[in-house]
Amino acid sequence: MTFEEMWGACAPVGRAAATGGYRRLPFAGAEVELRHWFAEAAAARGLALAADPFGNLVAWWRPEGPDGARPGVLTGSHLDSVVDGGAFDGPLGVVSALAAVDRLRERGVVPARPLGVAVLAAEEGSRFPVACLGSRLATGALPWERARELRDADGTALPDAMAAAGLDPSAAEAGAGSDVADPDRVACFLELHVEQGRDLVDRGAAVGAASGIWPHGRYRFDFTGRADHAGTTRMEDRRDPMLTYAMTALAANKQARVAGQRATFGRVEVAPNGTNAVPSRVTGWMDARADSEAGLAELVDAVVRLGSDRAGRDGTALDVVPESVQAAVAFDADLTARLAGPRGWPVVPTAAGHDAGVLAEAGVPTAMLFVRNPTGVSHAPDEHAEVADCLAGVAALADCLQELVS
Repeated sequence: MTFEEMWGACAPVGRAAATGGYRRLPFAGAEVELRHWFAEAAAARGLALAADPFGNLVAWWRPEGPDGARPGVLTGSHLDSVVDGGAFDGPLGVVSALAAVDRLRERGVVPARPLGVAVLAAEEGSRFPVACLGSRLATGALPWERARELRDADGTALPDAMAAAGLDPSAAEAGAGSDVADPDRVACFLELHVEQGRDLVDRGAAVGAASGIWPHGRYRFDFTGRADHAGTTRMEDRRDPMLTYAMTALAANKQARVAGQRATFGRVEVAPNGTNAVPSRVTGWMDARADSEAGLAELVDAVVRLGSDRAGRDGTALDVVPESVQAAVAFDADLTARLAGPRGWPVVPTAAGHDAGVLAEAGVPTAMLFVRNPTGVSHAPDEHAEVADCLAGVAALADCLQELVS
């Protein structure tokens, strides 16, 4: 199948007719359907599909003889999405990797080392509160003993969600590991991704490479107060955590703007969540990103301080829990220069997190390619890439992979 045919097969899966956005939550519904599609696509190409205990998939193209046992080149991305997300974030890298394999075969390339196309599980953190869950488990950055306690918004534990998706978490319970970041199995990782910004648009380039990832984190803010009657309770007698939350969200916006960084409250839960009741609790999740680890720490500290000060005035309380924090990542400079330099591709930083960053932190030589996004919008239905740019990305990925496996 061509890139366009594969893309057309994936496009309807998990798409909401009302918004045009995608709901491909990990280990459920649409995401599981796409995992089956990937397995069928791998089988159609004669690739050997391997699954690790954490839901990560790798379809291997192994040369015959001793070369088949050499450490391989890994590419690919993820298939899950944020809630009401765009079509390209993740699946573009998977479909492009399969299309690149097809191109290499059309060219008559015989790889001198294995080439693997990966689907890394639960990258977005849209169901369980850890981003890049599959790659973190595979690299040991997140112990299974902690991960198995994770629960989604409905209270479903991660092992139960995996089992419902047809996976067997017993291997993880038994302490089995993963080959995804094993240096004896993986020599390097190259992830292609739609750009989640406008750098390439401004540069007039269809394809670029990434220099690194900003440090970032997700923080849970628990605001507690006292439930009360919305009509009979005087304003001056209230201990309303919604006010504390609202002022903290505004403070986060101001602090991020002043510092030139990023802070977003994108999710909130309220109890008892009644129109005519003063809430007893408000939980908000803040996503914070900065161009340095010191900048991130300063931003988060400022927001927590201002939120705590406001809680003192409102008669409420604030507790903050970092749910996941990712340090700054610099991709392999030699690998990036080798791939991007001779081709004249721009090399740009990104404030978005990726599995590539987790593998890089684990010591796997890693690089990323970006495909131009004319809207600059991501994690939303307007996320886009033109077919011509997608095909340019496939060609770029194929050329890089050919160099790496030859």
